[in-house]
Amino acid sequence: DVKIPPPADHILGATGQLQNPDEVLTGEQRNRLKKARQSTEDPVLIVTPKEARQNEKRGTDETKTWHFKAQNVRDFAFASSRKFIWDAMGVPLGDDTVMAVSYYPKEGNPLWERYSTRSVAHTLKVYSKYTFDYPYHKAISVHTDRIGMEYPMICFNGGRPEPDGTYSRRTKYGLISVIIHEVGHNFFPMIVNSDERQWTWMDEGLNTFVQYLAEQEWEPGYPSRRGPAYKIVDYMRSEPEDMMPIMTNSESILQFGNNAYGKPATALNILRETVMGRELFDMAFKTYAQRWKFKHPTPADFFRTMEDASATDLDWFFRGWFYTTQHVDIALTDVRRYKLSSKDPDKVKPRQRQEADKDFIGDLRNDTALAGQRYSDAHPEVLDFYNRVDPYTVLEVDREQYERYRNKLSDEEKKLIEEDYNFYEVDFENQGGLVMPIILKFTFQDGSTVIKRAPAQIWLKNEQAFTKVYAFEKELKQIELDPFRETADTDRDDNYWPPQAEPTRFELYQRRRSRPNRMQQAGE
Repeated sequence: DVKIPPPADHILGATGQLQNPDEVLTGEQRNRLKKARQSTEDPVLIVTPKEARQNEKRGTDETKTWHFKAQNVRDFAFASSRKFIWDAMGVPLGDDTVMAVSYYPKEGNPLWERYSTRSVAHTLKVYSKYTFDYPYHKAISVHTDRIGMEYPMICFNGGRPEPDGTYSRRTKYGLISVIIHEVGHNFFPMIVNSDERQWTWMDEGLNTFVQYLAEQEWEPGYPSRRGPAYKIVDYMRSEPEDMMPIMTNSESILQFGNNAYGKPATALNILRETVMGRELFDMAFKTYAQRWKFKHPTPADFFRTMEDASATDLDWFFRGWFYTTQHVDIALTDVRRYKLSSKDPDKVKPRQRQEADKDFIGDLRNDTALAGQRYSDAHPEVLDFYNRVDPYTVLEVDREQYERYRNKLSDEEKKLIEEDYNFYEVDFENQGGLVMPIILKFTFQDGSTVIKRAPAQIWLKNEQAFTKVYAFEKELKQIELDPFRETADTDRDDNYWPPQAEPTRFELYQRRRSRPNRMQQAGE
């Protein structure tokens, strides 16, 4: 329950419900707010840029007292300025409509009027879909020059265009991402009220994960910094002394961003995409959020809920990703090809002849050097039946023996022989410590492909190595391990059969202070 008396020409936003709009807002502003609540597609200006420009020139010695109340909040913040442009829109969530709000000066445009409130609304929709309907009546984004910081119902976000109104690609997406992230903190840890000073990953990591989901629902190919498995690989390659487990007290973490933001977000993404599947993961994650809303969960509560809700044993995953500094490096170490012998002499003998007919260099040279000079040339009487008859000729007795053998086979065994499968015995080795599901892409000689997956439980009997047999009618050309870069494998050079090395890109560059502003360069 807060009362704040700024100068009378200020616009003020804060945590909580405004109790005295009739005293601090004009009739026109109140009407515009009602219109904004009904506008669910586009923001409505409550204070226009023109009005804000006029307002910042005036100044006054008078004050107005703004009165706010809120329940179930763990902190409070406010922003006040005579420079503020103010816009808002309604966000239907469940049976209620929440207000997405932005305050920003003219220096924020055109970026802020184009993206801020829309980003707030988008965040509320996506986060609510994966957790619970946003329970507060509003969410505010306030312009800053460069920071990002969160409080209940209100956050402060950096991102400012050049004085000429142009901006770089990085500035644009940096603004959208920081708004998603800071508004998302309403869910973690403002509502799912974890102790971020003890377990930073429980708010930053979980929030970064859902931020990634929201970014990907913004537009195709959104350039997310964190979330995909392949983007954590460089960190996972770090030397052991440069890393600490995720389950490390916040004040003792090394590489804070990677440890508390990137790695947990990646772990959850792998859990969702590769280990559990989207549907099961989303149900369990939503259960966690709803079960611990307005409560104080610990890491064990998160781990337990994900297992309890999904009925899935995830101990091995949480232990490896959260309690160790091991990494994923699964190697495809050897492949052997076998053909199942049908014992059909009409098939086996020709194949044996083909193998026998392959030329050996010594035989070729002897045929030339010893022509007419061998003992049998001078004494043909030593030649008998075995010299006259082709050893690979199929005799009737061979066929009779085959029929007796075939009659002992089951229908399934007969079918297996007749289809003439190629069997590939593939060896895998865990060189990084973390076990992961096995995802293989098989490419055949005719160019066709097939994907085969095996769950992480395939390592249960031996976490260091195992061998698995794959059967195909077609002959293989190539095998690729982790073809979709979904397990954060740190060394992909050993992910191929036949072996091949992935190209490494070397760049010579000079670090520049300014980032390229393509909009400005193009004269837009």
